[in-house]
Amino acid sequence: MILFKRDGEFTPKLVSLWREGYGLSALRADIMAGLTVAIVALPLSMAIAIASGVGPERGLFTAIIGGFLVSLLGGSRYQIGGPAGAFIVLIAACVAQIGIPGLVLATFLSGLMLVGVALFRLGTYVRFIPYPVTLGFTAGIALIIFASQIKDLLGLSLAGEPADILHKLAALWAARGSLNPAALAVTVGTILTIVGLKRAAPALPNLLIAVVLAAVAAAALQLPVETIHSRFGELPRVPPAPSLPPMTVDLVFAALPWAASFTLLGAIESLLSAVVADGMSGRRHRPNAELLAQGVANMGAALFGGICVTGTIARTATNVRAGSRGPVSGLLHAAFVLVFMLVAAPFAGYIPLAALAAVLAVVAWNMAEKEPMWQLIRTSRADAVVLLATFLLVVFRDLTEGIVVGFALGGLVFIHRMSQAASVDQGGDEAPVAHNGAVVYKLHGPYFFGAAAKLGIALDQLAEAPRGLVMDFTDVPFIDSTGARSFELLALKLARKGEVLFLIGTRPEVAAVLVKAGVSEPEARFLPDLAAVDQVLAQHAAPRP
Repeated sequence: MILFKRDGEFTPKLVSLWREGYGLSALRADIMAGLTVAIVALPLSMAIAIASGVGPERGLFTAIIGGFLVSLLGGSRYQIGGPAGAFIVLIAACVAQIGIPGLVLATFLSGLMLVGVALFRLGTYVRFIPYPVTLGFTAGIALIIFASQIKDLLGLSLAGEPADILHKLAALWAARGSLNPAALAVTVGTILTIVGLKRAAPALPNLLIAVVLAAVAAAALQLPVETIHSRFGELPRVPPAPSLPPMTVDLVFAALPWAASFTLLGAIESLLSAVVADGMSGRRHRPNAELLAQGVANMGAALFGGICVTGTIARTATNVRAGSRGPVSGLLHAAFVLVFMLVAAPFAGYIPLAALAAVLAVVAWNMAEKEPMWQLIRTSRADAVVLLATFLLVVFRDLTEGIVVGFALGGLVFIHRMSQAASVDQGGDEAPVAHNGAVVYKLHGPYFFGAAAKLGIALDQLAEAPRGLVMDFTDVPFIDSTGARSFELLALKLARKGEVLFLIGTRPEVAAVLVKAGVSEPEARFLPDLAAVDQVLAQHAAPRP
């Protein structure tokens, strides 16, 4: 298999950019874009890792290694890879069940699965997830992320925090007496700084400035708040040497279900982020190349003890808005994060956990697309059901279950709408009549199993009277085996009465499906148009009782 043929589906966008020509002005633009994204990625990577139940350094390893490989091999020109908020719940549950070694192994196995998904060219189909499902899923993730940060937002003392959201909220309420006023003050100050800077000076890195100010204030005022250093110790200056995760038989079997969940969520999140980048830039990504890069990036991150890598919508959008010219900015973003570890790792220990929780709270608020959700709920009852079912299942049951059920419900809604669009013109005197008494009926829309259930009764009624029957397929773009089978039965029913079913205007692909289903002579005849039917009937008048 040639993976990297010229501008093929597996060709990295970095290669395409190089072929187009890459000059000094583009490099300058990418340096600024990469620095801007790195400034956003620094607090987010640490905050997501901490919220996931692992050390902040693992979030930085993921941004450095995973982000570099995603930009190096990816099929999106502007995609930025790294740890994502959507994985917080899954990673935390995985760590609780099989520990950090199991998490690293599951991340590595997920990378292998993503490579397989890409090589089997399944990336094209992942993009077909209905819009209500993505809205409900994103809103559910946002709520879960916010709930996971309440403990640090308020500085609560909690021995063990349940994973289930209802039990989590009950435990948090029971611990309300341990609220830390200093932590709450840091939370409020950080949020106000983020929101205020975004409105007053949107060009400034509001997340990083807010976190730095919170760290300075906490240290200067000696606030009694928990910091990165007090919980995790000093951050390492450099990533560790690469090594394979432990691979005992029991651990592999325990990690496989988590790896499958990481794969499904990672594929959806990455391609959704790539679609967002396409909409902002007017470019088109290569889905299978992108999934291949995500797979390699997850394996690479796991070798350095990192967590799940995926395309990140917030950082990718920041990259586009910052004037990126292509994947070089993503490579530089990873390099800038590495420089931070080399130079400023000791200072990160002063960052209050309440400040990082505030960052994630703002991210969660921005993640939930509130206006599109309300608009969809108001305008479409069916889409509202899909959206709410996905949202509730994601929040109260399981992420993967929410996606699968939402996708299934979305498919049923689509089938219903398409079956409603299919129709057959009938009505006795109003139907067109060809020479020699053959009645013409015209089909409209795709004729598949959903439409066959609706129109099958009508077709049976058409064959009640012994007469020549002409079906006009001019407006039928598609037919499946179930729909074709109904016409085979109609032709046989007419044949028993001495009549022939004529099919006109059939497209080649539609005719091929009908023939494979058994719609053929002598019971049925394919003719180009109504004039040809008249000629046949004039020469061979159908016998009548």
